[in-house]
Amino acid sequence: MNEKNECYKCMVCGKHFPLKSLIPMGTIRKVITEEISQDFPEWSPHSYICQADLTKYRIQYVHSLLKSERGEVTDLEYEVINSMRQQELITQNVETKLDQNWSFGEKLADKIASFGGSWSFLICFAIFLAIWIIVNTVVMVSRPADPYPFILLNLILSCIAAIQAPVIMMSQNRQEAKDRLRSQNDYQINLKAELEIQHLHEKLDHLLMHQWDRLAQIQEIQLDLLSEMSKKH
Repeated sequence: MNEKNECYKCMVCGKHFPLKSLIPMGTIRKVITEEISQDFPEWSPHSYICQADLTKYRIQYVHSLLKSERGEVTDLEYEVINSMRQQELITQNVETKLDQNWSFGEKLADKIASFGGSWSFLICFAIFLAIWIIVNTVVMVSRPADPYPFILLNLILSCIAAIQAPVIMMSQNRQEAKDRLRSQNDYQINLKAELEIQHLHEKLDHLLMHQWDRLAQIQEIQLDLLSEMSKKH
């Protein structure tokens, strides 16, 4: 009985209390002792702390947990953005890259094919045919350069068709090369996006598990406080 009424010193406030009003440091949870050791690194398991100071450090620890929770999402976003910045962008301008590799003949073929498939070509060609027919049937009636049935005109048209076919094929080959490069670029972009999303999910899972551990620690501290309150009553 005398031992219980004997007064011991609290290592935090320095006041003396009866033994029943003090808590040995060796019986306190590790997370709380780590919080106390920041202010009193010289503590030992045989030291004592009063109930008021222990409650103060418990509340201080809970506040530090809640404060760190508010900043963790921002830190997570910064980490993901920083990891993305450290990698090179894989998005490429396909048109610019191909223009640097094509020869003059291939570029010329592309322009000819583009003009040959336009309304401008059809209109110009229709005007040319009309002028050719009028000149050989109306203007030069006595001695036309290409009398009806316009054999020379048919030869010119056949030559144009024979030249136009390979030109169009060269343009199509170039277009296929563009499409192939675009598909490769799209695949790389989609793959990078998938990996970044997976990376973000892993970080969120880690954050949730970390929060769950902290919530469990807070609940344990709350149970300790409730248990001590019930003992007093």
